[in-house]
Amino acid sequence: MSPGRRIVLWRHGQTAWNLERRFQGTTDIPLTTEGLNQARRSARLLAGLKPDAIISSDLIRTRATAAELVELVGLEVTHHEALRETYAGVWQGLTHQEILDQHGEQYAAWRRGEPVRRGGGELETEVADRAAPVVQAAADKLPDDGILVVVSHGGTIRTTIGKLIGLDPGAWEALGGLSNCCWSVLGDSVRGWRLLEHNAGTLPEPVLGDDD
Repeated sequence: MSPGRRIVLWRHGQTAWNLERRFQGTTDIPLTTEGLNQARRSARLLAGLKPDAIISSDLIRTRATAAELVELVGLEVTHHEALRETYAGVWQGLTHQEILDQHGEQYAAWRRGEPVRRGGGELETEVADRAAPVVQAAADKLPDDGILVVVSHGGTIRTTIGKLIGLDPGAWEALGGLSNCCWSVLGDSVRGWRLLEHNAGTLPEPVLGDDD
């Protein structure tokens, strides 16, 4: 039986702003040396899936991450501005503590699941509305058992997953964050996309049991 189409949503490697806990958003920050090493290690694992297509955010940290997989599998990558991280206005460049100190009420509202334009930027639903259609369109071109790798950012991946699997936006925060160069896997089913793995760092394993 064919496993069906799968989407692997892969977060970029580590950056200096990740280490400093600064909100990156659409700011174009490169990978650290460790981030590049993370991308190389993860790419060797993901290459074992023999992906059929790769799409990526056009920011430098995702381009560099995607390039490590491209080198191994020989596919071309298509870059999309729509797969960028959430634009967060004045939050961008601030540390987590600075956001709490300067925008504490707004931060608390966002954590409660309220629709908030963090820093005057995008709503999470707006991020999903621009990113999810790009992912879906690329997945629609896959063969019946094809695999799409999407190289993007933690917030964008989380909101895209929420939209594709049909969660109410207020529940998207229930999806935990992704570590650098970890990924989540969606699988096609008769009722739409299912979340098969989340924040994984090894090759996806089959679900063996009553819920397979």
